[in-house]
Amino acid sequence: MQRFQQYIDGVFEDGSARFDSLDPATGDVWASMPEAREEDVDRAVKAAEKALWSGAWPAMTATARGKLLYRLADLVQANAPTLAELETQDTGKIIRETSAQIAYVADYYRYYAGLTDKIEGATLAIDKADMDVWTRREPVGVVAAIVPWNSQLFLSAVKLGPALAAGCTVVVKASEDGPAPLLEFARLVHEAGFPNGVVNVITGFGPSCGSALTRHPGVAHIAFTGGPSTAAQVVRNSAESLATTSLELGGKSPFIVFADADLESAANAQVAGIFAATGQSCVAGSRLIIEASVKDRFLDLLKAKAEAIRIGSPLDMRTEVGPLCTLRQRDHIEKIVAASIEAGAKVVTGAKAVDGEGFYYLPTILDCDGVTSPSVEAELFGPVLSVMSFETEDQAVQLANDTRYGLASGVFTRNLARAHRMIRKIRAGIVWVNTYRAVSPIAPFGGYGQSGQGREGGMAAALDYTRTKTVWLRTSDDPIPDPFVMR
Repeated sequence: MQRFQQYIDGVFEDGSARFDSLDPATGDVWASMPEAREEDVDRAVKAAEKALWSGAWPAMTATARGKLLYRLADLVQANAPTLAELETQDTGKIIRETSAQIAYVADYYRYYAGLTDKIEGATLAIDKADMDVWTRREPVGVVAAIVPWNSQLFLSAVKLGPALAAGCTVVVKASEDGPAPLLEFARLVHEAGFPNGVVNVITGFGPSCGSALTRHPGVAHIAFTGGPSTAAQVVRNSAESLATTSLELGGKSPFIVFADADLESAANAQVAGIFAATGQSCVAGSRLIIEASVKDRFLDLLKAKAEAIRIGSPLDMRTEVGPLCTLRQRDHIEKIVAASIEAGAKVVTGAKAVDGEGFYYLPTILDCDGVTSPSVEAELFGPVLSVMSFETEDQAVQLANDTRYGLASGVFTRNLARAHRMIRKIRAGIVWVNTYRAVSPIAPFGGYGQSGQGREGGMAAALDYTRTKTVWLRTSDDPIPDPFVMR
């Protein structure tokens, strides 16, 4: 059984306690993980505070910080096979996806490496004749980066990259579900040569680790990815310290297909949008909104594609859908699907667990036309697609926006004017037109409503990890007159 350690102030250690991690493909214990508790969190934050204000990090030029990030990017790329295998082993995410995604994660660190010496202030054309006034961008402080188990190296990169580019120090909390790749990533941080305390990596449970981190008075900014209910607790925890927050909270994304679309292309995108990563993606296109005239034809295409998906070991490069990460997630999906069928949803395909060991669930399509189905409202975080149809463009918009979430959306049409109308009307932070699940370090990523606040990716994300300092310099040699002498 493998044994992992946490990373605090440049030292690898066991933590206050230990817990077992299960292999989702078998349900068996495969590794022992460090469990950080309040005392570990306190040491990690204090190490980050010390590194922020003293030693090599604050004395380093922005260009030098960038070179460290470039070095980290090279190490991530070189070690991508190992990191991918660990992520697959610990989370059940298939190896063909973890391999491709982690290799691309290196580009995120390269992007922010290039931005380190481009985070600039401004000279102000002030309305005072004897003053020069300018602004400086300075690091916001210690950042708590809290990431879920899915796509964790990507979701940590979009926090760590801009935070380090801005000069912040960071405590990363990996999810207690599948933390192995982030704990291993800490070794690359160490090898890259970041000063002690600049990056700390811990894992643990909500009450003893997550709560202690988000309540800590030394944390200046919390970057959180997870669910809305946990995010609300994060915000409550930060009330005393007044830490700023950026929250990426998932979604219930509409996937809208008009009759004039290339249906084969749209079907392939829909399969990728809901069944890739076993549906365990915050941008999963889990609500298909299809024009009624092509609904039956499109469902026939999807059904055939879903039933041809190869289900198997996540470590097999031929596997297309692997297990869910946890048994409780599969239990949650089974409960919602059963309630949806009871409410009148019709099973097109799937709707049951796979027999045998592991946390597998069949790719599922539910026809929810004309019924109030729980699967339409709840984020299932699994391979379950809910289908609804529309007759008019206005109906499509109404169905798309009928959700408390607003992270992503997809629109498939050959009508350019219609595409522009839909882009304006859909309430979501991302609109993909005739494509789906495309990402880039250059493009902002984030949502509306219960999908969170703030953006990750792009230059704006780096600026979110800074504070503005305004400097006033009096240029006159004349003494300041006595303010109490009348003239």
